[in-house]
Amino acid sequence: MPNSNIRNLSPTLLSDNWYTLKKYRFEYRNRHGQWIAQEREAYDRGNGAAILLYHPTKKTVILTRQFRLPAYVNGNEDGMLIEACAGLLEEDDPLECIKKESIEETGYHVENVQKVFEAYMSPGSVTEILHFFVAEYDESLKQSSGGGLAEEQEEIEILELDFSQALAMIKTGEIKDAKTIMLLYHLALEGVL
Repeated sequence: MPNSNIRNLSPTLLSDNWYTLKKYRFEYRNRHGQWIAQEREAYDRGNGAAILLYHPTKKTVILTRQFRLPAYVNGNEDGMLIEACAGLLEEDDPLECIKKESIEETGYHVENVQKVFEAYMSPGSVTEILHFFVAEYDESLKQSSGGGLAEEQEEIEILELDFSQALAMIKTGEIKDAKTIMLLYHLALEGVL
């Protein structure tokens, strides 16, 4: 249902280089009933999915480490981030996307995938909704070495960490990625590991 407090929404394309950046002009009716003209920019990179693989017996999780330019230019000294496996949906539905990403990035072919929630990750400037999943893994599900796709210039290191170690790495700042923190805390809050 359209928001009756928004009118005259007018987008202008600013960039269509990697993804799209648009400036929106619109009027917003505030709580006093006044119409206020506003401008905002929104970056549209598509929606995505993330998954945290966990081993209930070993009490471990599978994470990845890779270079992230935006983190590097914003103070992350080497640009390397430890993250849960994730990817953009493109034309896939979230479940199919994350199964494909799991094989590409980690080498694990998971079937019993559970969706746990979805969230806007940076709603002040990015349109993306991220779908969050968890799944159990064991060695029988390992189908390849993972590491990402060469044609996407991915160079991904796979990490198997004790769950307690991964949680501690949030406090030490070794894990700073929001989606990963959310999924680790989800497992902790649910008492999964």
